[in-house]
Amino acid sequence: MSPSCRLPPLLLFLPVVFSAVTHIKNHWNGGFEAETCVPVTQELNGWTLRLKFDQDVWWIEIWIGSPNKISNREYTVSSGSHQNPGDQICFNFLGHGAGDISPTATVTIDGQSGGGAPQGGSQAGSGPSNTGGGGTGGKKNYGEALGKSILFYNAQRSGKLPANNPIPWRGDSNTGDCVPGGWHDAGDHVKFGLPLSSTATLLGWSLVQFKDGYEKAGQLDQMYDMIKWVYDYFLLAWNPGKQELCVQVGDGNADHTFWGRPEDMHMARPCKYVNGGTPGADIAGGTAAAMAAGSIGYKDKDAGYANRLLEAAKSLYNFAKGHRGVFTGGAPFYGSSGDSDEMCEAAMWLFKATGDQGYLNDAKGFVDLGTAWGLGWDDKKIACQGLLYEATKEGQYKGAVEAFFNSWFPGGGITYTPCGQAWRDKWGSNRYAGNSAFMALLAAEMGIQPDKYRKWAVEQINYILGDNRHDGGCYSFEIGYGSKYPRNPHHRAASCPDRPAPCGDAQLYAGGSSPQILQGALVGGPDANDNYQDVRTDYVQNEVALDYNAGFHGALSGIVHLEAAGAMPATNNKCPC
Repeated sequence: MSPSCRLPPLLLFLPVVFSAVTHIKNHWNGGFEAETCVPVTQELNGWTLRLKFDQDVWWIEIWIGSPNKISNREYTVSSGSHQNPGDQICFNFLGHGAGDISPTATVTIDGQSGGGAPQGGSQAGSGPSNTGGGGTGGKKNYGEALGKSILFYNAQRSGKLPANNPIPWRGDSNTGDCVPGGWHDAGDHVKFGLPLSSTATLLGWSLVQFKDGYEKAGQLDQMYDMIKWVYDYFLLAWNPGKQELCVQVGDGNADHTFWGRPEDMHMARPCKYVNGGTPGADIAGGTAAAMAAGSIGYKDKDAGYANRLLEAAKSLYNFAKGHRGVFTGGAPFYGSSGDSDEMCEAAMWLFKATGDQGYLNDAKGFVDLGTAWGLGWDDKKIACQGLLYEATKEGQYKGAVEAFFNSWFPGGGITYTPCGQAWRDKWGSNRYAGNSAFMALLAAEMGIQPDKYRKWAVEQINYILGDNRHDGGCYSFEIGYGSKYPRNPHHRAASCPDRPAPCGDAQLYAGGSSPQILQGALVGGPDANDNYQDVRTDYVQNEVALDYNAGFHGALSGIVHLEAAGAMPATNNKCPC
């Protein structure tokens, strides 16, 4: 099946005049493409360019060397190449950001006398903080990868988009839904409550635990803006007066017969509900967990909004507790194996939000201490075990967490690819590795074998961001990160040319790269031998989905947190980029 918020305002810009030829080649909401040439005045055995802006620039993409972000206003780009006097260093770069700004930019070559301190108008945007080199060599820029993941969730928005929509090829869609807003599931356009709530819970957890990671990455405001889109949807989906929760918008079977833009889709989009006569504590509990986590994340940002989320989470949890059972009306899509894990998660997040011992007691009754297969939209067992250990420090919960990671680490029974990915399943191997990496970073924060868990987690994310051998190595499975990444995700909207050009089944099978770059999306991933094909029709390896990005996204915030704290582990990936 094809499982398929908002960023700050767009960025406008003027050409950057460095010292010779520089001009804007293309521009769009939130970014631009520029090219320039910098004169070389002395022999250089390796060099570092220094770009300075007088206004905030979120991040840049450049392919002549390894970019390094000093701050939102200063970047360096390094290369080991030799240059002679009279040469020029010419390059293209992409700038990303927001706001009606027109910053001045200067570029210099470090250590070179004279030359290259140009002035002029430039434009760029704001974004992730530097945490290392670019996506194609050396250290990874985890902050940049985090910012791009936020863009992916913005690309998934349903409903009427705000004026600051950062995705130029997306527009208003499905505005007549019974519950407007929210995120499309994957490359399709259904809103499925189980993966949606699971995704939102993991994203909210990352904001609660690793807020400083978002701050260091320059992504805190963007994260708040992005995730509020789904919280707003949950608040509309739950009707406490009617004791009814909308758990699905759209018909999966009908939706999957349509290939095109969500903006052009006019089929019927039926709504499905859980209520007193239709059980669905799995989705209701999961949604309560997401809103309770959101109430903590928003407490310092907007206390009134945080309270709305908390009150909705309390009433929805009480409803779920009184109407146990799983939702079966969405078959054959996202069938749940049980509701105890979601109820446990909901109880624990409400305990964290309120301190009410009753919620903790509930969670102790819901928890399953068995060893989880993985962390995903249908199985939150390991998440509940970790939350209980964090709250109680009791050995039984610590033992369950350690048993999970013992089963995931080398020698524990899980398959490892030749380049070192913990490969759980052909459906979304990147997803499961990313989710477990996030959980490992959370467990480390709880004091469970922090050195070992952090090292393993970072190595898994490094594999995803380029420490692999696909396409000659340095291949990022996150779209838009680095210079080599998937160009043909199984995603309808990204396959469509700019409007008003038509889009239909022909675009599914069209050759060449998709017209739109689905920035930040994490594709399903390789097979057990590190093999991967970038083919749009391959919905096994090239699927993208809300839940695919969730743990990966959280792990990125956790790694930037480690960088901010000076606690990055030494890693030893088998296929370093």
